[in-house]
Amino acid sequence: MVSLASCNQVTGKNSDNKETAKDTLSITVLQTADIHGQLDPHRELFWENEEIVFKERGGLANIKTLFEEERQKNPGRTVIVDGGDLIQGSGYAALSEGRIFPEIISNMGYDLIIPGNWEVVYGKDRMMDIMTNYNTPVIAQNMFHEEDGKELFPPYWTKEIEGVKIGFIGINDPDVPVRQNPVFSEGITFSGIEDEVKELISTVKKEEEVDVLFLVTHMGVFKQVDLANQEMSKDVDYILGNDTHERVRELIQGKYAKVSEPGAFGSFVGKLTLHFVDGKLVGDEYKLMDVDPKVYPADPELQQLVDKAKEPYEEHLETVVGHTATPIYRYLTVENPMDNMITDAARWKTGADISISNGFRFGNPIVPENEKPAPITRANLWNLLPVNEKVKTGKVTGQQVKDWLEREMHNAFAKVPTERFGGWLVRFSGMEVDFNSQGDKGERVKSITIKGEEMQMDEYYTISACVRPGDPIDNLCRIPNVKDVEVKDYTIHDVVEEYLQKNSPVSPKLDGRAYCEYLGEYSFSTVPGTEYLFQ
Repeated sequence: MVSLASCNQVTGKNSDNKETAKDTLSITVLQTADIHGQLDPHRELFWENEEIVFKERGGLANIKTLFEEERQKNPGRTVIVDGGDLIQGSGYAALSEGRIFPEIISNMGYDLIIPGNWEVVYGKDRMMDIMTNYNTPVIAQNMFHEEDGKELFPPYWTKEIEGVKIGFIGINDPDVPVRQNPVFSEGITFSGIEDEVKELISTVKKEEEVDVLFLVTHMGVFKQVDLANQEMSKDVDYILGNDTHERVRELIQGKYAKVSEPGAFGSFVGKLTLHFVDGKLVGDEYKLMDVDPKVYPADPELQQLVDKAKEPYEEHLETVVGHTATPIYRYLTVENPMDNMITDAARWKTGADISISNGFRFGNPIVPENEKPAPITRANLWNLLPVNEKVKTGKVTGQQVKDWLEREMHNAFAKVPTERFGGWLVRFSGMEVDFNSQGDKGERVKSITIKGEEMQMDEYYTISACVRPGDPIDNLCRIPNVKDVEVKDYTIHDVVEEYLQKNSPVSPKLDGRAYCEYLGEYSFSTVPGTEYLFQ
């Protein structure tokens, strides 16, 4: 494998003090990921000088401007890739079931796209209709039609640029049927990342004779770093990672390959520049570029397509349903104001002892300005709650709650990367939990308090969560064997709207309902074995 030490300049002197050959070719690879249906510029959270700050970022038409500028800098030598989770996460995406995207994405100028774990959200047929109408190659080596075992998409894609051949293998998260509501991926089977991937790497590298090989993966940064350290990646040069929304600003060097991940929501674009001398890769540069609307104004033609796509849904989605006097965001590993508001609303409506919600990694911040409460719209609700399911209640013992928390904590903080799932710690209202993220499996919970008293393992508590279509009726948010289950006639969006109407302006904040001394209050990420920091 070629040495890939980062460089800013590829000319220099050899041991004989003679000038080495100059860079004869550079190839630019641009990467977006986890756009999650965000069409326009929006508030983005940054961690700077030990405090949270908010800036305007993103917008598909603004990304288009960035793409065009970068193409002009290196014409004919620029490849643009999206790493999945594109068609879900906003109200406009949900209400159209992704139908708004093919025309927009076809005009963005992508060269290659892979599906992510949320691409299945509207079902197999809708996903296939959307992704086959991008007029862009879509690849995934581990997704198959259940009825006949045939591939949904080609497993890889290659491109030759001035005598240099580069190859891309697409890999989606094999845990999609578990991570997402099971009904979403009906009709699709997934394979893992063992022998099939190893054989395909060998095929593409040797039989296709590619000079540089990329894996484009949607599995989360911890699994992607682990993959970069496995021997099966010895012929892989780069892993263009996606899924966990991490903002990798310096490539993470694994034993065999380097790993990137370019943030989320269209707020960033990863830029990898490859330098070649006489067709051989001699170095690289990497930069995570902010999509700042002041630097990259919206492309007028694409903005027209975006505005047209929004029209049928805009009046409904931009209706204000409440206000907040404090910033609402969801970026922290353990506890977030956004989820505190949602679970407080659910407990207020249901009267349950405990209300729980998933540890989603997305939802654009809502930030008051000029000391005035910020409006909360239905569009905001879809950003906070990407699916709108009915509320479900039941009864569980304290032991069931503790066992469930231990499983969820292992999913988020497992020391073995392949045992982690994509989300952060589950969110809840009605209890306080002290835990140690560094503890062993099943031994992380230190204490659980409900109504000011220690939870009793043999006592029953009422609980609420959202329905997960495809789950057994007695399952609440992955808690099995729940008693006295009742599915309400209202959805979680209904609950939050009603709560906001009666309680605005709300002022959600961090109140210590979940705490881990090792992580502290402002933990944004945990990527063991690396020096990576979220910024």
